[in-house]
Amino acid sequence: MNKWSRAKYQPNLPLYEGQPKVTASAEHIRLSKEAAREGMVLLKNEGALLPLPEGARIALFGKGTFDYVKGGGGSGDVTVPYIRNIAQGFALLPQVSVFPDTVSFYEREVTAQYEAGAVPGLVREPELPDDLVNKAAAFTDTAVISISRFSGEGWDRKSVLDQIEKHVGVDQHLIDLQDSLFEHGDFYLSDAEQAMVDKICAHFAKVIVVLNVGGMVDSSWFAKNEKIGAVLLAWQGGIEGGLAAAELLCGLANPSGKLSDTFAEHLEDYPAAEGFFVSDEYVEYTEDIYVGYRYFETIPGAADKVVYPFGYGLSYTDFALENPAVTIADDAVTVSVLVKNTGCRAGKEVVQVYYGAPQGLLGKPAKELAGYRKTALLAPGQSQELRITFPVSQMASYDDLGKIRKSAYVLEKGDYHFYIGTDVRSAALSETVLHLDEDVVTQQLSERMAPTQLTKRLRADGSYEELPVGTPNDFNETILGDHVPDETANCRPAVRPVPRMLAWGPKPEGHYDLIDVAEGRVSLDVFMAQLSDEDLAHLLSGQPNTGAANTFGYGNNPLYGIPNVMTADGPAGLRIAPEVGVVTTAFPCSTLLACTFDPDVVYAVGRAGAEEVKENNICAWLTPAVNIHRSPLCGRNFEYYSEDPLLAGKQAAAMVRGIQSMHVAATPKHFALNNKETNRRDSDSRASERAIREIYLKAFEIIVKEADPWSLMTSYNIINAHRSSEDADLLNGILRGEWGYEGLVMTDWWNKAEHYKETLAGNDVKMGCGYPERVLAALEQGAVTRADLLTAVRHVLGMILKLD
Repeated sequence: MNKWSRAKYQPNLPLYEGQPKVTASAEHIRLSKEAAREGMVLLKNEGALLPLPEGARIALFGKGTFDYVKGGGGSGDVTVPYIRNIAQGFALLPQVSVFPDTVSFYEREVTAQYEAGAVPGLVREPELPDDLVNKAAAFTDTAVISISRFSGEGWDRKSVLDQIEKHVGVDQHLIDLQDSLFEHGDFYLSDAEQAMVDKICAHFAKVIVVLNVGGMVDSSWFAKNEKIGAVLLAWQGGIEGGLAAAELLCGLANPSGKLSDTFAEHLEDYPAAEGFFVSDEYVEYTEDIYVGYRYFETIPGAADKVVYPFGYGLSYTDFALENPAVTIADDAVTVSVLVKNTGCRAGKEVVQVYYGAPQGLLGKPAKELAGYRKTALLAPGQSQELRITFPVSQMASYDDLGKIRKSAYVLEKGDYHFYIGTDVRSAALSETVLHLDEDVVTQQLSERMAPTQLTKRLRADGSYEELPVGTPNDFNETILGDHVPDETANCRPAVRPVPRMLAWGPKPEGHYDLIDVAEGRVSLDVFMAQLSDEDLAHLLSGQPNTGAANTFGYGNNPLYGIPNVMTADGPAGLRIAPEVGVVTTAFPCSTLLACTFDPDVVYAVGRAGAEEVKENNICAWLTPAVNIHRSPLCGRNFEYYSEDPLLAGKQAAAMVRGIQSMHVAATPKHFALNNKETNRRDSDSRASERAIREIYLKAFEIIVKEADPWSLMTSYNIINAHRSSEDADLLNGILRGEWGYEGLVMTDWWNKAEHYKETLAGNDVKMGCGYPERVLAALEQGAVTRADLLTAVRHVLGMILKLD
């Protein structure tokens, strides 16, 4: 197929000539199931209750038995041919016998609620009849309880800490439904769920729990309950998640997932929870760099609040870490360790390396993840040596106040320790120590994105330090008068009607098409020189949908042979609107993929997803989403990877490499600090420059430097009084200036920012349709120049040139 043929002509053809279509193929669905098994986490297994023995009898309980949630809602949803719940999963496995009456009971109850308007995961737990429980107990002594949760784009999870009567900018129907189901917030069991659990524990000697959730939930109810013997954190496992969980419970595979987040006992134990709903207009990131395990492993008294630590996960076999060694040479730290399977089942283990920097003047977390690696499948008695290397400079901290060297990354003098293990809590201290006699500046930068309204931040000893304040930016100021973008606006063609002779006939001398650039007959500079100002302004605006797309495109100037290349939502699979009639593969949620601790798995998912994207004539996939799990309350955490920026960055970089191996553009998002959905278009995320750089931008930095994504999406929210898409410090300063990014930057759809100000800041395309007339008005008034437009158009065309 010729270059851009799929974008131009939208052929209904398989991706690979002479082969069946790959979209929702058996191969991709099998990959989805295998990835789900890799990331599910075994949290508890007392007395080796799992795996279930051959011929075991089980009874299934909980609405999650049938009310299975494959993934979250909004742009991360996927139209699928089917969804396999856990009851259906067990029905495919001859290893166990399932008591049929409870399955029928939940199918009737859940179906009735669906028909009444409920959505998966937001279904009331039905009351269990006593006679049904007694019949089940006569059938077996083993019960499997399934708990499911659902959240989505545009709204956050309910919290008992929320004192705001009515929020702005949310899906109020879903909020009201959530309120009616969960008296204490959906982090905790509802009263009906607790009553069901109590009844099951009273009637069955062996109780297993499966958690079909997209984010952190209360774990104390099962961790501290001796009557609950085993717990599988199955996450939201995609199209075959129910079967993947059933296979793990039956021992057809061995759990090897590790927690990408810390599971604390109470919601209020997370430092960001209390202030999450203080205001719809702003969020204060006062916990600073102490997010997730950085908080729980550092702040005095916080460790006692942890039920399951970051990196934790059990297996059906045992492993020994032998001969650990740390060597330091050529400004790099290398850790080697021999992993041996000392148990009786084949399995995989994850080795995690942490470092502890001296507290010094800046203050540091007690431990920070330096690197990780997963073994191959090791047979009993088999060993594998793993090596993990990272630069010494990775241990530097950013000095935003000038305590040592302002606006610099600094390795403070003192001792740097190393920890090797299988989770942050149990990692063993190495005898090797890196000692620095003097402070070392590893990178000198400039102050960017400093807060003006954040008054304090947390320190490592649990106290707070005051921060300087100033006059905030007026982010609504514009030279063009008041303007509120219309979210219902339709995209329009980028150019005027094209004369037939120019569009389809012979080209006059000196006229070039973009294919001339692609094939080396003319430079991009010469090509762009022939474009009018109006051409340039329209190329900086989203373009109309074609084919199966519903999230608009880029380019679209037939006079100059610029194709209209389409985008599609992610990240759990190619999202095509149901009315199109195309079904695709739903892959596991990003949090599950993070818990694989295996970039190879994520790469495979990225490549398979991109195959489906390309086969459906779409050129850019709006994934991965890599915002940090700052609080359990963020309704979109299922789309994001982890509380740890290194894990999120490494896993998502693998996703980008997999996607772009198919010559499909990946689009990391939402850049940046989009950690709350409520009023997301007008909420100000107030954070220190140090926290921004070390926590909230770090995953993006890793992706940009290691995977070179062809496009990137800014976020809706405001950051320290600057809309992210208008923030020159963020885009031209950090992203392009410090990291050297040369790709396309787009907005999220119909934000509230001013188009010409975005162009000046380094945001290239305004989606979904843009406002080219306002850009031209700003050009006429001298607020932007043609050179500014050419810079942005170069990024747009550069991305299109990379596509097939």
